[in-house]
Amino acid sequence: MALIVQKYGGTSVGNTERIKNVARRVAEFCKRGDQVVVVVSAMSGVTDGLIKLAREITDLPSEREMDMLLATGEQQTIALTAIALHAAGVPAVSLTGAQAGIVTDGVHTKAKIQNITPAAVHRMLDAGNVVIVAGFQGQTEAGQITTLGRGGSDLTAIALAAALKADLCQIYTDVDGVYTADPRIVPTAKKLSEIAYDEMLELAGSGAKVMQLRSVEFAKKFKVVFEVRSSLNENPGTIVKEETTSMEGVVVRGISLDKNQAKVTLFGVPDQPGRAARIFRALGDAAINVDMIVQNVSHAGGKPVTDLSFTADKSDLPKARRVIEELQKELGIREVQADENIGKLSIVGVGMRSHSGVAAKMFDVLAREGVNIEMISTSEIKISVVIDLAKGESAMRALHEAFIG
Repeated sequence: MALIVQKYGGTSVGNTERIKNVARRVAEFCKRGDQVVVVVSAMSGVTDGLIKLAREITDLPSEREMDMLLATGEQQTIALTAIALHAAGVPAVSLTGAQAGIVTDGVHTKAKIQNITPAAVHRMLDAGNVVIVAGFQGQTEAGQITTLGRGGSDLTAIALAAALKADLCQIYTDVDGVYTADPRIVPTAKKLSEIAYDEMLELAGSGAKVMQLRSVEFAKKFKVVFEVRSSLNENPGTIVKEETTSMEGVVVRGISLDKNQAKVTLFGVPDQPGRAARIFRALGDAAINVDMIVQNVSHAGGKPVTDLSFTADKSDLPKARRVIEELQKELGIREVQADENIGKLSIVGVGMRSHSGVAAKMFDVLAREGVNIEMISTSEIKISVVIDLAKGESAMRALHEAFIG
């Protein structure tokens, strides 16, 4: 008998037929004598629909109330999944994140898990139930409902697997596993049988939508080996685990394109100590995650000034603009511009640590495609560039052909 945590994404529970399919799959594990914890997302399109409703009322709804609103999406799914299992003759009980013992900090819409006390989950498993937990949500110690941000159901599953000391963690989605690129953009993309935590972290942080970044960080920290696989077939998926020596032979493991980025440029910032600290402290206090930063110093009228650019999620752009506008007069910023028509294109691979010339090859390929590079960021195993979004998909295909084939 094994203890298994399974997560099913929005497309896997997108309608009642697919929910019944999930129930049939779970029932097969129960027949083997396994204990199963199921984590589910909101049905496909529900979260976006709730956000749309809120923004029909105001462009900047209260983040506390957004958490109250969005948490209802997963609660629909847990109840429907429990009902489907009951109909299949399988005892099941649904729990909200709070009922499952998931305690978070108080940052609404982007909460971090602080602790999990899974006593109630263990008790219900021992009573013979499948336990269905609402992903994406938790509760502060003060009893406030919070959500974990986009893809937070992955984090719920990984964190529960760690807390429960599960024997197996499976992340079910609408694709067969992790591919070298998005197969909807790159038809020649190949499925990977395994990938290192660090590679998966870089791909998730660069816009690959298979896994949420914080869930992979959590898995690496607590050494949770997990499998990404499809809920629509029985094909083996991709195992995400610690790096092995054999992985270093592949220079580029994957290529990603993040279309959800915006660039903000501050022109004419006085080049004085503390200006950048003041700007990015204010952005941090507003819970805005800044990704890439570029600064160019010049002289205007004999006084050194700097043009400062940074990227952040498009969803954070209204909040970022408001923060910068509040600082503009205080810091003497001449002008602020925002550009939503950008994409962050990245190549990732642990083999890049031991192979030279990767950046030169990447830039040559982009030059041949007529792609201008606006910003560059690197790590040991990743190179990212900001480019015109209109050229993003063709550039992605060209890089895939050059590095992976």
